[in-house]
Amino acid sequence: MMELNDIKPAAGAKHAKRRVGRGIGSGLGKTAGRGHKGQKSRSGGYHKVGFEGGQMPMHRRLPKRGFKSHLLKFNAEITLTALEALGLEEVNLVALKQAGAVGEIAKVVKVINTGALTKAVKLTGIGATAGAKAAIEAAGGSVA
Repeated sequence: MMELNDIKPAAGAKHAKRRVGRGIGSGLGKTAGRGHKGQKSRSGGYHKVGFEGGQMPMHRRLPKRGFKSHLLKFNAEITLTALEALGLEEVNLVALKQAGAVGEIAKVVKVINTGALTKAVKLTGIGATAGAKAAIEAAGGSVA
């Protein structure tokens, strides 16, 4: 029978913290594993992320390029496969949000032509790519 006072961690699960700078016999005395001199041996002495010893850092050497619109987070897309899985006849933005198919902050939703659609689905207030529109209309649905 196991007692509370017999409980021990598994063998090798716990190990003693490395105590540096505590004499020659410890194997980590004197310089405490820091080597001799230099920036990395000093207390509080190390560089920032991206610092290259005073050389012009990579992130400043390279030209700035590109732009990412902050409005993209409001755009969402849904595939034909996901539309099929919903099993709704009429699909609008509110229905997609309730089903969890698009994020809560989405304002613009577009259907993309990935997968297949067999059910007739009527889209209202949702865009569709040319291929997706053709697939929806082929299944007997409509895009408004």
